[in-house]
Amino acid sequence: MKQKLLSAALAACMLLPAQFATAADAAAAAPAAAAPAAAAPAAAPEAKAAEPAKPLAVVNGVALPQVFAVFVRQSRMDRGGSPEALSEESIRDAVITAEVLSQEALRKGLDKDPTVAAAMDFQHKETLSQALVENYVRTNPVSEEAIKAEYENAKAKAGDTEYHIRHILVGNEKEAKDIIAKLSGKKAKFEDLAKKHSKDSSAGNGGDLGWTLPANLVPEFSSAMVKMKKAEFSKTPVQTKFGWHVLRLDETRKLEIPTYEKLKGRIANQLLQQQLRKYAQELRASAKIE
Repeated sequence: MKQKLLSAALAACMLLPAQFATAADAAAAAPAAAAPAAAAPAAAPEAKAAEPAKPLAVVNGVALPQVFAVFVRQSRMDRGGSPEALSEESIRDAVITAEVLSQEALRKGLDKDPTVAAAMDFQHKETLSQALVENYVRTNPVSEEAIKAEYENAKAKAGDTEYHIRHILVGNEKEAKDIIAKLSGKKAKFEDLAKKHSKDSSAGNGGDLGWTLPANLVPEFSSAMVKMKKAEFSKTPVQTKFGWHVLRLDETRKLEIPTYEKLKGRIANQLLQQQLRKYAQELRASAKIE
């Protein structure tokens, strides 16, 4: 939980097209596969030229490369395929079936259908996009210095205290003041008022937002929260872009920040996502878009 809280205090992870995020995650999960080809050891002088790889199968004279099996395996693994579905026999059978069906589709001229042609064209573009992203990941690694700097920045933003806070969100100041008056007169419990009046999703839990950090909240909310004492509710409404809030601080505790090593991978991925978004934005800026 605490690790999630600190991670939330990091700079927001950029939203990218699916293939961007997938490529970045794949590169992070399999660094060996992302290593530049130049890193491979040179072949011995006396070694013979490598023979062409044996095809996975030959269907009506069309040789199907072994890499097709890699594609099918990865797709099935991503979908949580069973051990039977990941067997070599099952995967080879799937590749052969796809080839037989595609050959028949071509024989029938289905590739000329506008929708089918557009789908194949778009898939081609997505494949190239992912290849570009993977190339970028290989050639633009996130530096250790940048990761450490972001970690220290996140620690500074997170502070040293977590807050267990509740709130009631209403649409106007008068309604918020009426709620405060009821709390001051002890005419109702905070939780009951939250369930009845709050328009926030936390209403069903009595306005409970759980343990959180000031950095995770809008400034007006967090500023009021950190000034409150335990078991105290706000005596004046707090206005934010979401509406008017009545707060109650249930408890505070010291924040135990996860070590750099525990967060290093997550921070590196966030920084990589930021770099990828910037790269995509630069390419878009240089393109003529009508």
